[in-house]
Amino acid sequence: MTSQDKRGMRQRVAIGSNPERNRAHNRRVVLEVIRLHGHLGRTDIARRAQLTPQAVANIVEELLDDGLLIELGRLRSGRGQPPIQFAVNPDGPLTVGVEIAADHMVTVLLDLSGGLRAQAISRLERTDPDFIPGHVASEVEKLQTMVGATPTRLLGIGVVMPGPFEIEGMSSVGPATLPGWTGVDAATLIAKATGEHVVLENDATAAAVGERLYGAGRQLGNFCYLYFGVGLGLGVIQEGRPLRGAFGNAGEIGHIGLVPRRGKAIHGPEGALERFASVYALRDHLAAAGIAATSVEDIQALHDANNPHLAAWIAVAADYLAPTVAMIENIFDPEAVVFGGGLPDSVLDAVISALYPLPMSVATRSARASERVLRGQTGQLTAALGAAALPLLETVSPHLSVGPASAGPAG
Repeated sequence: MTSQDKRGMRQRVAIGSNPERNRAHNRRVVLEVIRLHGHLGRTDIARRAQLTPQAVANIVEELLDDGLLIELGRLRSGRGQPPIQFAVNPDGPLTVGVEIAADHMVTVLLDLSGGLRAQAISRLERTDPDFIPGHVASEVEKLQTMVGATPTRLLGIGVVMPGPFEIEGMSSVGPATLPGWTGVDAATLIAKATGEHVVLENDATAAAVGERLYGAGRQLGNFCYLYFGVGLGLGVIQEGRPLRGAFGNAGEIGHIGLVPRRGKAIHGPEGALERFASVYALRDHLAAAGIAATSVEDIQALHDANNPHLAAWIAVAADYLAPTVAMIENIFDPEAVVFGGGLPDSVLDAVISALYPLPMSVATRSARASERVLRGQTGQLTAALGAAALPLLETVSPHLSVGPASAGPAG
């Protein structure tokens, strides 16, 4: 068996089982195989999920009644009666994703097929627990109004915040974490304000989930996602599942110190990786040259103009990120490392190009299915898309379990 065949086996959906006690899991298996393949007949669903035809027939009927599946008609495929095809219902229940960052909030509304129905970006003057829950409720209501959705159509709300969780003041650069949330149950507060089920996750892990479902990670069962938020985070997908850690803080890579390829090593907090390779670090570097870059569009304009200060930062960031990539590869042995987040695609491409030649690692193989480093495909909405996927995963995907904290609506 080739290594590619083995990867294919690892990426298959979780195998179902027939006992009644596993019915909820089997529902997720059926939804997942249909979602992955677009549309399938009952026989194909049973074969791919390894469930009995009768179990699949019963589950499909339930999912049709719940509005999670639609019937597409019969597919002509040779002799005999063609099979009826089923697909995930794009007009079924919706999910909301909310990314709460240090200075802005992104809110998206997704359908079950992953289609983006509405989005909003609002600037934040406050990020404290007295303000955020009500603001989330207001933004969710705004998106529902935009598409004519009612609250009963929501499966839930996924919320992502920058980590580390429960360690206030650890951030090594600027406002990378949100002050005032230590000891606060964010999921419960937001659930009470919105009246919806809420799942909480850190931004880098949610971004990796978003990339897994909708971007470069769709064909990768094992990859690492380097997330350029205000700081720098790492999301890890292993065997199709996000790695979270005991308290949801796995992947806080921005706080470690690394020796750059060129230049002098700096020890202690001043040498933290995200002081040199993050959106905050870039803005700080440009501000020192008298250039204000407060948005992705500002950074894109500088890149289009071949700004030398931006080019200088790209070179410095790459000197720190090249050994970072090798370290990640040696620890996690991923199929690829994906770069994404709050930088324009063109700047991410330039940073990736400047990484080469990469240091040798366990990923230095002559026969590779992909490049060692890839750019993400989900753009600036990555973390919010991943957030919206979190409540969806409780219903759809047996691969990706929910995050470290969740809460139902206040009763």
